[in-house]
Amino acid sequence: MKKTQTKILLVDDEPDILEIVGYNLSQEGYQIVTASNGKEAILKAQKEMPDLIIMDVMMAEMDGMEACENIRKIPELSNVIITFLTARSEDYSQVAGFDAGADDYITKPIKPKLLVSKVKALLRRTVEETVSNDTLNVGGIEINREEYKIIKGNEEISLPRKEFELFYLLASKPGKVFKRDEILDKVWGNEVVVGGRTIDVHIRKLREKIGEELFKTIKGVGYKFEV
Repeated sequence: MKKTQTKILLVDDEPDILEIVGYNLSQEGYQIVTASNGKEAILKAQKEMPDLIIMDVMMAEMDGMEACENIRKIPELSNVIITFLTARSEDYSQVAGFDAGADDYITKPIKPKLLVSKVKALLRRTVEETVSNDTLNVGGIEINREEYKIIKGNEEISLPRKEFELFYLLASKPGKVFKRDEILDKVWGNEVVVGGRTIDVHIRKLREKIGEELFKTIKGVGYKFEV
């Protein structure tokens, strides 16, 4: 069995799901913590400080969307990976999930081996990002990849993980047009399937937080960062 201290918080109101998913991930050596609704998830996340949260959407007390939004407001949890695991696969539901601050969206039912593979892919990218010590200074904006920190003027801007990764990618080569497929590959990875509007949602949020004029849409191709 693989030995690791990686901690995963599972959130679902179905005990069977918690048991099955928890068992399969624990067999890979992950430390598993569980919660049965959104309110409990927030409390457990603050107490346990997990590396990854896998959360259902439709739950009593507080649903996954609201819980995700609340977790993102907690400074020490702003960069935790959050992925929804849900039976709802409609595009609008996925967009709502990314709007709430999720990094990924996995639909039920899913084979245990595939779920484990996706979890490993998400955590592997996190490790690769953590060892990077790059700092960019573009157009008066400082982007510290190691600390996931952005400073524009005298203002520190906080971004969820995927918004930060997308911004860092575009800002790493100002003026370069990044095709949509390239963005999906480098930010979300080959093993993660996301809806077609995912990039658009994240670009809209970056425009709101950093500046409308900095992100240019190249119709039918992709996006670029201009200063």
